[in-house]
Amino acid sequence: DENGEKINDFILNKDPHDNSKILIAGKNFGCGSSREHAPWALLDFGITCVISSSYADIFYSNCFKNGILPIIIEEEKIKELSQYANRKEEISIDLKEEKIVYGNNEIKFKIDPFKKKCLLEGLDDIALSLKKSDKIQNFENQLKDKRPWVFND
Repeated sequence: DENGEKINDFILNKDPHDNSKILIAGKNFGCGSSREHAPWALLDFGITCVISSSYADIFYSNCFKNGILPIIIEEEKIKELSQYANRKEEISIDLKEEKIVYGNNEIKFKIDPFKKKCLLEGLDDIALSLKKSDKIQNFENQLKDKRPWVFND
């Protein structure tokens, strides 16, 4: 609550949901959550994957930037997964194979290959830039030779 007290009857504070890393959500999830605070709050709860039928665009993008996998599947499949989760059954995500596994069932999902690579390798915007540090340094060295007045060393 607003005083920092645990709300005991809140679903994410109850066993087994308090250990869940997957959030099954309704359509247009993240609407009104254009700042990165929304994915940060999910991460604080331990959520690393959200499954919905649709997302607000900025929220969707911010999930990837913060290491959260936002999966899009059909509304009917959301209902099916929710019923399965309500029975406190385990649901798992196989990002490499792009599938949700629950019991003997699976649901395939699509993900942008570059975003998938970033999630699998734990790459955020800074890490992606650092992977190019040699090229950045070479560019700066060349620039220093061509335009020394740009640098104040």
